Amino acid sequence: MALTLTILGTASPHPGPDTPCSGYLVRGGGAEVWVDAGFGSFAELRRHTDPARLSAIWISHLHADHTADLLAACYAFAYGGLTPVAPIPLYAPAGCAERLAGFFGRPDTAFLNDVLDFRTLYGGHTVRHGELTLTAHAVEHDTEAYGLRAEAEGKVLAYSGDTGPCDGLLQLAGGADAFLCEADVDAHREGEHDPVHLTPEEAGAGARLAGGVRKLLVTHVGPTLTVESAVARAASAFGGPTAPARVGETHTL
Repeated sequence: MALTLTILGTASPHPGPDTPCSGYLVRGGGAEVWVDAGFGSFAELRRHTDPARLSAIWISHLHADHTADLLAACYAFAYGGLTPVAPIPLYAPAGCAERLAGFFGRPDTAFLNDVLDFRTLYGGHTVRHGELTLTAHAVEHDTEAYGLRAEAEGKVLAYSGDTGPCDGLLQLAGGADAFLCEADVDAHREGEHDPVHLTPEEAGAGARLAGGVRKLLVTHVGPTLTVESAVARAASAFGGPTAPARVGETHTL
């Protein structure tokens, strides 16, 4: 089974009329993994697979534009007839279960355990589902955050999550067949010493400096940019094949 990436959502920081927030379906090695669960991404996920068959869910960080549709998933799994055969492993930074329980006004998380199996991410965390390997790399954001390196069938997909420029980003992207990278901001604020997002130029430079990246896919373009300008600017800095991540498209690596 080839390693593929299906784009479920790319918007930041809120969904558009036809564009959910961050969400991606990664398939390979006999596994299917929902990566990030931003507003609207669960409905798009259902266009491409039965969510009850997911091998795992992988969450880069706990901001709502990457996690809010976990609530939709819980309703579907627990009450909506899309019940998984066993609780689906959910890899996320610490505190994910508590935040989700808070939507239900519950102080405990045990009631979620029938449908989700919460597992805590950390830098270097590696797990295998079928022949698909998922490795978390710590990146720089304004909360605990990770990028993802997914490998199957001799191919590599790298995903930045939300991050500013950092060594972790270069490490996860090196040699990737496709590097899915955020380009959220037009420019950093004056005096901003620890950026938590990338400009298009920084996304492109990251792909170039990582070395061996075959294609750059630009995602999570913020409201101060257009997708077209972000892609053009990232491409100029990268010097290699660059394209926008578009909802509904599937990329075979």
